Amino acid sequence: MNRRSFIQSMGLITGGAFISLQTNAFSKLSRGKILIGTVSDGKRGIANVVISDGYSVVVTDSKGKYTITTDDRATNIFMSTPAGYEFKTDYSVARQYETLGSRNSYDFKLKALKRNDSKHSFIIWADPQVKSKKDVREMMDTAVPDVQQLVKSMGPDALIHGICVGDIVWDNHALFPDYNQAVADMGIPFFQALGNHDMDYRMGGDETSDKTFKEVFGPTYYSFNRGKAHYVVLDDVRYLGSERLYDGYISENQLSWLAKDLQYVAKDQLLVINLHIPVHNSVKNNAELYALLEGYKNVHIMSGHTHYNLNKITNGIYEHNHGTVCGAWWTGPICEDGTPRGYGVYEVNGTDLSWYYKSTGFDKAKQVSVYVEELTDQKRVIANVWNWDPEWKVEYFLDDKPMGALEQQKGFDPLAVQLYKGDKMPVTRSFAEPKKMDHLFMAHFSPSVKSIKVIATDRFGEKYTTTLNA
Repeated sequence: MNRRSFIQSMGLITGGAFISLQTNAFSKLSRGKILIGTVSDGKRGIANVVISDGYSVVVTDSKGKYTITTDDRATNIFMSTPAGYEFKTDYSVARQYETLGSRNSYDFKLKALKRNDSKHSFIIWADPQVKSKKDVREMMDTAVPDVQQLVKSMGPDALIHGICVGDIVWDNHALFPDYNQAVADMGIPFFQALGNHDMDYRMGGDETSDKTFKEVFGPTYYSFNRGKAHYVVLDDVRYLGSERLYDGYISENQLSWLAKDLQYVAKDQLLVINLHIPVHNSVKNNAELYALLEGYKNVHIMSGHTHYNLNKITNGIYEHNHGTVCGAWWTGPICEDGTPRGYGVYEVNGTDLSWYYKSTGFDKAKQVSVYVEELTDQKRVIANVWNWDPEWKVEYFLDDKPMGALEQQKGFDPLAVQLYKGDKMPVTRSFAEPKKMDHLFMAHFSPSVKSIKVIATDRFGEKYTTTLNA
Protein backbone atom coordinates (compact mmCIF):
# COMPACT_ATOMS: atom_id res chain seq x y z
CA MET A 1 0.00 0.00 0.00
CA ASN A 2 1.52 3.35 -1.01
CA ARG A 3 1.63 6.38 1.27
CA ARG A 4 -1.26 8.18 -0.42
CA SER A 5 -3.67 5.24 -0.25
CA PHE A 6 -2.61 4.55 3.33
CA ILE A 7 -3.42 8.10 4.39
CA GLN A 8 -6.73 8.03 2.56
CA SER A 9 -7.65 4.66 4.04
CA MET A 10 -7.00 6.07 7.50
CA GLY A 11 -9.29 8.99 6.76
CA LEU A 12 -6.22 11.24 7.00
CA ILE A 13 -7.05 12.22 10.58
CA THR A 14 -10.40 13.61 9.55
CA GLY A 15 -11.89 12.42 12.75
CA GLY A 16 -12.59 8.83 11.85
CA ALA A 17 -12.92 6.29 14.62
CA PHE A 18 -10.35 7.87 16.91
CA ILE A 19 -11.82 11.34 17.21
CA SER A 20 -15.39 10.07 17.11
CA LEU A 21 -14.55 7.76 20.00
CA GLN A 22 -13.28 10.63 22.10
CA THR A 23 -15.98 13.13 21.24
CA ASN A 24 -18.98 10.83 21.25
CA ALA A 25 -18.14 8.32 23.95
CA PHE A 26 -15.58 9.73 26.35
CA SER A 27 -17.11 13.18 26.42
CA LYS A 28 -20.29 11.70 27.92
CA LEU A 29 -18.33 10.41 30.89
CA SER A 30 -17.75 12.73 33.80
CA ARG A 31 -14.41 14.33 34.40
CA GLY A 32 -13.13 16.72 37.00
CA LYS A 33 -13.07 20.45 36.35
CA ILE A 34 -9.40 20.61 37.32
CA LEU A 35 -6.97 19.11 34.81
CA ILE A 36 -3.26 18.56 35.27
CA GLY A 37 -0.41 17.68 33.00
CA THR A 38 3.19 18.18 31.98
CA VAL A 39 4.92 19.69 28.96
CA SER A 40 8.30 18.06 28.43
CA ASP A 41 10.89 17.15 25.85
CA GLY A 42 10.65 13.53 26.98
CA LYS A 43 13.37 13.98 29.60
CA ARG A 44 12.68 17.22 31.43
CA GLY A 45 9.79 19.58 31.86
CA ILE A 46 9.56 22.83 29.89
CA ALA A 47 8.66 25.96 31.82
CA ASN A 48 6.47 28.90 30.80
CA VAL A 49 4.48 27.06 28.12
CA VAL A 50 0.98 28.50 27.71
CA ILE A 51 -1.88 26.01 28.13
CA SER A 52 -5.56 26.81 27.57
CA ASP A 53 -9.00 25.28 27.29
CA GLY A 54 -10.20 28.28 25.28
CA TYR A 55 -11.45 30.01 28.42
CA SER A 56 -8.68 29.90 31.03
CA VAL A 57 -5.00 30.43 30.26
CA VAL A 58 -2.17 29.14 32.47
CA VAL A 59 1.57 28.54 32.12
CA THR A 60 3.71 25.61 33.13
CA ASP A 61 5.92 25.90 36.20
CA SER A 62 9.67 25.36 36.41
CA LYS A 63 9.16 21.60 36.09
CA GLY A 64 6.81 21.87 33.12
CA LYS A 65 3.71 21.08 35.17
CA TYR A 66 0.37 22.86 34.86
CA THR A 67 -3.01 22.86 36.57
CA ILE A 68 -6.05 24.36 34.87
CA THR A 69 -9.67 24.73 35.93
CA THR A 70 -11.71 24.03 32.82
CA ASP A 71 -14.94 25.62 31.68
CA ASP A 72 -17.98 23.37 31.26
CA ARG A 73 -18.14 24.44 27.59
CA ALA A 74 -14.55 23.46 26.82
CA THR A 75 -14.03 20.68 24.25
CA ASN A 76 -10.24 20.82 23.87
CA ILE A 77 -7.11 21.62 25.78
CA PHE A 78 -4.32 23.11 23.72
CA MET A 79 -0.74 24.19 24.00
CA SER A 80 0.59 27.42 22.52
CA THR A 81 3.68 25.79 21.05
CA PRO A 82 6.68 27.77 22.32
CA ALA A 83 9.46 29.19 20.16
CA GLY A 84 12.38 26.84 19.57
CA TYR A 85 10.32 23.67 19.19
CA GLU A 86 8.81 21.69 16.34
CA PHE A 87 5.09 21.93 15.74
CA LYS A 88 3.12 18.82 16.65
CA THR A 89 1.39 17.50 13.52
CA ASP A 90 -0.30 14.48 12.00
CA TYR A 91 0.76 14.22 8.35
CA SER A 92 1.58 17.97 8.55
CA VAL A 93 -1.87 18.98 9.88
CA ALA A 94 -1.26 20.90 13.11
CA ARG A 95 -2.29 19.03 16.25
CA GLN A 96 -1.11 20.94 19.32
CA TYR A 97 -4.31 20.04 21.16
CA GLU A 98 -6.08 17.15 22.86
CA THR A 99 -9.81 16.47 22.73
CA LEU A 100 -11.23 16.44 26.23
CA GLY A 101 -12.62 13.09 27.31
CA SER A 102 -12.83 11.21 30.58
CA ARG A 103 -9.21 11.77 31.58
CA ASN A 104 -8.11 14.39 34.07
CA SER A 105 -4.49 14.53 32.89
CA TYR A 106 -3.06 15.59 29.53
CA ASP A 107 0.65 15.66 28.78
CA PHE A 108 2.36 17.29 25.82
CA LYS A 109 5.76 16.29 24.46
CA LEU A 110 7.89 18.64 22.40
CA LYS A 111 10.99 18.21 20.27
CA ALA A 112 13.56 21.00 20.09
CA LEU A 113 14.36 22.47 16.67
CA LYS A 114 17.85 21.89 15.31
CA ARG A 115 18.28 25.54 14.35
CA ASN A 116 17.40 29.00 15.58
CA ASP A 117 13.88 29.93 14.50
CA SER A 118 14.23 33.73 14.58
CA LYS A 119 14.36 33.49 10.80
CA HIS A 120 11.48 31.54 9.31
CA SER A 121 8.76 31.80 6.69
CA PHE A 122 5.07 31.09 6.41
CA ILE A 123 2.48 31.03 3.67
CA ILE A 124 -1.16 32.08 3.81
CA TRP A 125 -3.67 30.02 1.86
CA ALA A 126 -7.04 31.73 1.53
CA ASP A 127 -10.13 29.92 0.27
CA PRO A 128 -9.06 26.68 -1.40
CA GLN A 129 -12.84 26.21 -1.36
CA VAL A 130 -13.16 22.89 -3.15
CA LYS A 131 -16.73 21.78 -3.84
CA SER A 132 -16.20 18.76 -6.08
CA LYS A 133 -13.58 16.15 -6.90
CA LYS A 134 -12.89 18.15 -10.05
CA ASP A 135 -11.93 21.15 -7.90
CA VAL A 136 -9.77 18.86 -5.79
CA ARG A 137 -7.91 17.59 -8.85
CA GLU A 138 -7.18 21.13 -9.96
CA MET A 139 -5.92 22.05 -6.50
CA MET A 140 -3.69 18.98 -6.43
CA ASP A 141 -2.41 19.62 -9.96
CA THR A 142 -1.69 23.35 -9.57
CA ALA A 143 -1.59 24.84 -6.06
CA VAL A 144 0.06 21.90 -4.29
CA PRO A 145 2.98 21.51 -6.74
CA ASP A 146 3.50 25.27 -6.62
CA VAL A 147 3.98 25.18 -2.84
CA GLN A 148 6.19 22.11 -3.13
CA GLN A 149 8.43 23.97 -5.57
CA LEU A 150 8.52 27.05 -3.31
CA VAL A 151 9.48 24.98 -0.28
CA LYS A 152 12.19 23.19 -2.25
CA SER A 153 13.63 26.51 -3.43
CA MET A 154 14.07 27.60 0.21
CA GLY A 155 16.50 24.78 0.89
CA PRO A 156 16.41 21.71 3.14
CA ASP A 157 17.04 23.63 6.36
CA ALA A 158 14.32 26.25 5.89
CA LEU A 159 11.66 26.63 8.56
CA ILE A 160 8.30 27.23 6.91
CA HIS A 161 4.71 26.63 7.94
CA GLY A 162 1.32 27.32 6.41
CA ILE A 163 -1.92 28.83 7.65
CA CYS A 164 -5.22 28.41 5.82
CA VAL A 165 -7.49 31.34 6.65
CA GLY A 166 -10.77 29.57 6.01
CA ASP A 167 -13.15 28.23 3.40
CA ILE A 168 -11.13 25.05 3.22
CA VAL A 169 -14.08 23.49 1.39
CA TRP A 170 -17.29 24.81 -0.12
CA ASP A 171 -19.99 23.35 2.15
CA ASN A 172 -18.83 19.83 1.25
CA HIS A 173 -17.24 18.54 4.44
CA ALA A 174 -16.64 15.15 2.83
CA LEU A 175 -13.73 16.87 1.07
CA PHE A 176 -11.86 17.70 4.28
CA PRO A 177 -9.77 14.50 3.75
CA ASP A 178 -8.80 15.75 0.29
CA TYR A 179 -7.61 19.06 1.74
CA ASN A 180 -5.67 17.14 4.37
CA GLN A 181 -4.09 15.09 1.61
CA ALA A 182 -3.00 18.34 -0.05
CA VAL A 183 -1.43 19.43 3.25
CA ALA A 184 0.34 16.08 3.61
CA ASP A 185 1.70 16.38 0.07
CA MET A 186 2.97 19.92 0.66
CA GLY A 187 4.87 18.53 3.61
CA ILE A 188 4.96 21.60 5.87
CA PRO A 189 3.07 22.15 9.14
CA PHE A 190 -0.33 23.69 8.40
CA PHE A 191 -2.72 25.47 10.76
CA GLN A 192 -6.39 26.08 9.92
CA ALA A 193 -8.98 28.80 10.58
CA LEU A 194 -12.74 28.32 10.19
CA GLY A 195 -14.48 29.86 7.17
CA ASN A 196 -18.19 30.35 6.56
CA HIS A 197 -18.21 27.43 4.09
CA ASP A 198 -16.58 25.16 6.69
CA MET A 199 -19.54 25.43 9.10
CA ASP A 200 -22.32 23.00 9.91
CA TYR A 201 -25.78 24.30 9.05
CA ARG A 202 -29.10 23.04 10.43
CA MET A 203 -27.48 22.06 13.73
CA GLY A 204 -28.56 24.98 15.89
CA GLY A 205 -26.74 28.26 16.43
CA ASP A 206 -23.19 29.52 16.32
CA GLU A 207 -22.09 27.36 19.24
CA THR A 208 -22.77 24.13 17.29
CA SER A 209 -21.86 25.30 13.78
CA ASP A 210 -18.21 24.30 14.18
CA LYS A 211 -18.81 20.67 15.24
CA THR A 212 -17.34 18.97 12.16
CA PHE A 213 -14.46 21.43 11.88
CA LYS A 214 -13.47 20.78 15.49
CA GLU A 215 -13.64 17.02 15.02
CA VAL A 216 -11.20 17.33 12.13
CA PHE A 217 -8.95 20.25 13.06
CA GLY A 218 -9.47 20.92 16.77
CA PRO A 219 -10.09 24.33 18.37
CA THR A 220 -11.35 27.21 16.22
CA TYR A 221 -9.18 29.69 18.11
CA TYR A 222 -5.71 29.17 19.55
CA SER A 223 -2.15 30.50 19.41
CA PHE A 224 1.41 29.36 18.77
CA ASN A 225 4.91 30.81 18.57
CA ARG A 226 7.92 30.67 16.32
CA GLY A 227 11.01 32.77 16.92
CA LYS A 228 9.98 36.24 18.06
CA ALA A 229 6.58 35.95 16.36
CA HIS A 230 3.34 35.14 18.14
CA TYR A 231 0.57 33.73 15.96
CA VAL A 232 -3.13 33.81 16.84
CA VAL A 233 -5.93 32.05 14.95
CA LEU A 234 -9.48 33.35 15.52
CA ASP A 235 -12.99 32.39 14.39
CA ASP A 236 -14.73 35.56 13.17
CA VAL A 237 -17.65 33.86 11.40
CA ARG A 238 -20.83 34.02 13.48
CA TYR A 239 -23.56 31.66 12.32
CA LEU A 240 -26.99 33.25 12.76
CA GLY A 241 -29.03 30.03 12.92
CA SER A 242 -30.43 30.04 9.39
CA GLU A 243 -28.70 28.21 6.57
CA ARG A 244 -25.90 30.30 5.01
CA LEU A 245 -26.80 33.29 7.16
CA TYR A 246 -23.78 34.63 9.04
CA ASP A 247 -21.90 37.82 9.84
CA GLY A 248 -18.41 38.88 10.79
CA TYR A 249 -18.14 38.92 14.57
CA ILE A 250 -15.57 37.82 17.16
CA SER A 251 -17.32 36.27 20.14
CA GLU A 252 -16.91 37.65 23.63
CA ASN A 253 -15.44 34.29 24.71
CA GLN A 254 -12.66 34.67 22.15
CA LEU A 255 -11.93 38.27 23.04
CA SER A 256 -11.71 37.32 26.72
CA TRP A 257 -9.39 34.44 25.87
CA LEU A 258 -7.26 36.64 23.61
CA ALA A 259 -6.77 39.21 26.37
CA LYS A 260 -5.45 36.44 28.60
CA ASP A 261 -3.26 34.97 25.86
CA LEU A 262 -1.70 38.35 25.08
CA GLN A 263 -0.61 38.76 28.72
CA TYR A 264 2.30 36.48 27.81
CA VAL A 265 3.26 38.36 24.63
CA ALA A 266 5.71 41.28 24.76
CA LYS A 267 4.51 44.52 23.20
CA ASP A 268 7.45 44.58 20.79
CA GLN A 269 6.93 41.05 19.47
CA LEU A 270 5.66 40.43 15.95
CA LEU A 271 1.96 39.59 16.30
CA VAL A 272 0.19 37.80 13.45
CA ILE A 273 -3.62 37.46 13.70
CA ASN A 274 -5.23 34.94 11.32
CA LEU A 275 -8.96 34.70 10.55
CA HIS A 276 -11.38 34.42 7.64
CA ILE A 277 -13.57 37.52 7.26
CA PRO A 278 -11.70 40.84 6.82
CA VAL A 279 -11.57 42.82 10.04
CA HIS A 280 -11.23 46.36 8.71
CA ASN A 281 -14.67 46.54 7.08
CA SER A 282 -16.61 43.34 7.77
CA VAL A 283 -16.27 42.43 11.46
CA LYS A 284 -19.00 44.21 13.40
CA ASN A 285 -17.09 44.45 16.66
CA ASN A 286 -13.68 45.17 15.14
CA ALA A 287 -13.23 48.12 17.52
CA GLU A 288 -13.06 45.65 20.42
CA LEU A 289 -10.30 43.68 18.70
CA TYR A 290 -8.38 46.83 17.84
CA ALA A 291 -8.64 47.92 21.48
CA LEU A 292 -7.07 44.65 22.65
CA LEU A 293 -4.20 45.18 20.20
CA GLU A 294 -3.40 48.71 21.37
CA GLY A 295 0.20 49.07 22.46
CA TYR A 296 1.47 46.29 20.20
CA LYS A 297 3.89 47.87 17.78
CA ASN A 298 3.98 45.29 15.02
CA VAL A 299 0.61 43.70 14.23
CA HIS A 300 -0.42 42.05 10.95
CA ILE A 301 -3.87 40.59 10.28
CA MET A 302 -4.24 37.84 7.67
CA SER A 303 -7.71 37.36 6.14
CA GLY A 304 -9.44 35.86 3.10
CA HIS A 305 -13.12 35.47 2.14
CA THR A 306 -13.40 38.19 -0.52
CA HIS A 307 -11.78 36.50 -3.53
CA TYR A 308 -9.72 39.61 -4.22
CA ASN A 309 -6.46 41.06 -2.91
CA LEU A 310 -6.37 44.18 -0.74
CA ASN A 311 -3.97 45.72 1.76
CA LYS A 312 -5.44 48.02 4.40
CA ILE A 313 -3.71 49.84 7.26
CA THR A 314 -5.95 50.78 10.21
CA ASN A 315 -4.59 52.39 13.38
CA GLY A 316 -1.14 51.17 12.46
CA ILE A 317 -2.36 47.59 12.00
CA TYR A 318 -1.62 46.14 8.57
CA GLU A 319 -4.34 43.82 7.23
CA HIS A 320 -3.52 41.55 4.30
CA ASN A 321 -6.76 40.45 2.62
CA HIS A 322 -5.57 37.71 0.30
CA GLY A 323 -6.40 36.63 -3.18
CA THR A 324 -7.48 33.02 -3.21
CA VAL A 325 -6.00 29.63 -3.94
CA CYS A 326 -9.11 28.88 -6.03
CA GLY A 327 -9.20 32.24 -7.86
CA ALA A 328 -12.81 32.79 -8.86
CA TRP A 329 -14.04 29.45 -7.51
CA TRP A 330 -11.86 27.32 -9.81
CA THR A 331 -13.36 28.88 -12.95
CA GLY A 332 -10.26 30.62 -14.28
CA PRO A 333 -6.68 31.65 -13.55
CA ILE A 334 -7.50 34.90 -11.74
CA CYS A 335 -9.65 36.28 -8.92
CA GLU A 336 -12.46 38.73 -9.63
CA ASP A 337 -10.09 41.72 -9.32
CA GLY A 338 -7.53 40.22 -11.69
CA THR A 339 -5.20 38.93 -8.96
CA PRO A 340 -3.82 35.57 -10.11
CA ARG A 341 -4.90 32.69 -7.95
CA GLY A 342 -2.18 32.06 -5.44
CA TYR A 343 -1.14 32.77 -1.88
CA GLY A 344 0.90 35.06 0.35
CA VAL A 345 4.53 34.33 1.21
CA TYR A 346 5.93 35.90 4.39
CA GLU A 347 9.50 36.00 5.65
CA VAL A 348 10.22 36.66 9.33
CA ASN A 349 13.58 37.95 10.53
CA GLY A 350 13.42 38.60 14.26
CA THR A 351 10.41 40.92 14.56
CA ASP A 352 10.69 42.17 10.97
CA LEU A 353 8.21 40.90 8.39
CA SER A 354 8.48 41.07 4.60
CA TRP A 355 6.16 39.57 2.04
CA TYR A 356 5.07 39.06 -1.54
CA TYR A 357 2.16 37.48 -3.38
CA LYS A 358 2.97 34.18 -5.10
CA SER A 359 0.94 33.60 -8.26
CA THR A 360 0.29 29.90 -8.86
CA GLY A 361 2.44 28.64 -11.72
CA PHE A 362 4.54 31.80 -11.99
CA ASP A 363 7.84 33.05 -10.65
CA LYS A 364 8.00 35.50 -7.75
CA ALA A 365 8.82 38.21 -10.32
CA LYS A 366 5.22 38.23 -11.56
CA GLN A 367 3.65 40.99 -9.46
CA VAL A 368 1.91 43.07 -12.14
CA SER A 369 -0.42 42.46 -15.08
CA VAL A 370 -0.01 45.04 -17.86
CA TYR A 371 -2.50 45.62 -20.68
CA VAL A 372 -2.49 47.93 -23.71
CA GLU A 373 -5.86 49.03 -25.09
CA GLU A 374 -6.58 50.85 -28.36
CA LEU A 375 -8.96 53.79 -28.12
CA THR A 376 -10.31 56.08 -30.87
CA ASP A 377 -7.26 58.28 -31.36
CA GLN A 378 -4.91 57.12 -28.61
CA LYS A 379 -3.84 54.10 -26.61
CA ARG A 380 -4.00 53.29 -22.93
CA VAL A 381 -1.74 51.27 -20.68
CA ILE A 382 -3.30 49.62 -17.62
CA ALA A 383 -1.21 48.06 -14.84
CA ASN A 384 -2.89 45.90 -12.22
CA VAL A 385 -0.59 45.88 -9.16
CA TRP A 386 -2.58 43.47 -7.05
CA ASN A 387 -0.45 43.55 -3.87
CA TRP A 388 -0.15 47.35 -3.91
CA ASP A 389 -0.07 49.41 -0.75
CA PRO A 390 0.74 53.12 -0.29
CA GLU A 391 4.49 52.41 -0.10
CA TRP A 392 4.64 51.11 -3.69
CA LYS A 393 5.77 53.21 -6.68
CA VAL A 394 4.39 52.50 -10.17
CA GLU A 395 6.25 54.23 -13.02
CA TYR A 396 6.19 53.92 -16.80
CA PHE A 397 8.40 54.55 -19.80
CA LEU A 398 7.38 55.20 -23.42
CA ASP A 399 10.05 54.20 -25.95
CA ASP A 400 12.48 54.17 -22.99
CA LYS A 401 11.62 57.75 -22.04
CA PRO A 402 10.68 58.09 -18.34
CA MET A 403 7.15 59.45 -17.96
CA GLY A 404 6.81 59.41 -14.19
CA ALA A 405 4.10 57.75 -12.14
CA LEU A 406 1.06 56.07 -13.58
CA GLU A 407 -2.23 57.48 -12.32
CA GLN A 408 -4.06 55.35 -9.79
CA GLN A 409 -7.66 54.60 -10.74
CA LYS A 410 -10.56 52.52 -9.54
CA GLY A 411 -11.66 50.13 -12.23
CA PHE A 412 -11.91 46.58 -13.55
CA ASP A 413 -9.13 44.28 -14.65
CA PRO A 414 -9.50 43.77 -18.44
CA LEU A 415 -8.94 40.00 -18.26
CA ALA A 416 -11.48 39.67 -15.43
CA VAL A 417 -14.03 41.47 -17.62
CA GLN A 418 -13.25 39.13 -20.51
CA LEU A 419 -13.53 35.97 -18.41
CA TYR A 420 -16.30 36.75 -15.93
CA LYS A 421 -18.57 39.59 -17.01
CA GLY A 422 -22.20 38.66 -17.70
CA ASP A 423 -24.80 36.31 -16.27
CA LYS A 424 -23.66 33.44 -18.52
CA MET A 425 -19.96 33.62 -17.71
CA PRO A 426 -18.03 31.82 -16.52
CA VAL A 427 -19.96 28.83 -17.77
CA THR A 428 -19.69 26.62 -14.68
CA ARG A 429 -20.18 29.26 -11.94
CA SER A 430 -21.73 32.30 -13.54
CA PHE A 431 -22.10 34.24 -10.28
CA ALA A 432 -18.43 35.25 -10.54
CA GLU A 433 -18.20 38.84 -11.77
CA PRO A 434 -15.38 41.36 -12.27
CA LYS A 435 -14.61 43.30 -9.09
CA LYS A 436 -13.77 47.00 -9.15
CA MET A 437 -10.63 47.76 -7.17
CA ASP A 438 -8.14 50.55 -6.53
CA HIS A 439 -4.86 48.80 -7.36
CA LEU A 440 -5.19 49.78 -11.03
CA PHE A 441 -2.81 52.28 -12.65
CA MET A 442 -3.11 53.80 -16.13
CA ALA A 443 -1.93 56.38 -18.64
CA HIS A 444 -2.86 57.41 -22.20
CA PHE A 445 -0.32 57.77 -24.98
CA SER A 446 0.08 58.36 -28.69
CA PRO A 447 -0.37 55.51 -31.20
CA SER A 448 3.11 56.36 -32.50
CA VAL A 449 4.73 54.88 -29.36
CA LYS A 450 6.45 51.57 -30.08
CA SER A 451 7.23 50.16 -26.62
CA ILE A 452 6.00 50.51 -23.05
CA LYS A 453 7.79 49.62 -19.85
CA VAL A 454 6.19 49.55 -16.41
CA ILE A 455 8.31 49.34 -13.24
CA ALA A 456 6.54 48.65 -9.97
CA THR A 457 8.66 48.98 -6.81
CA ASP A 458 7.33 47.51 -3.59
CA ARG A 459 7.82 48.80 -0.05
CA PHE A 460 10.94 46.64 0.32
CA GLY A 461 12.67 48.12 -2.72
CA GLU A 462 12.06 45.12 -4.98
CA LYS A 463 11.49 46.19 -8.59
CA TYR A 464 9.20 44.33 -10.98
CA THR A 465 9.55 45.24 -14.65
CA THR A 466 7.16 44.51 -17.52
CA THR A 467 7.94 45.50 -21.12
CA LEU A 468 5.42 45.33 -23.97
CA ASN A 469 5.27 46.31 -27.61
CA ALA A 470 2.66 49.00 -28.08
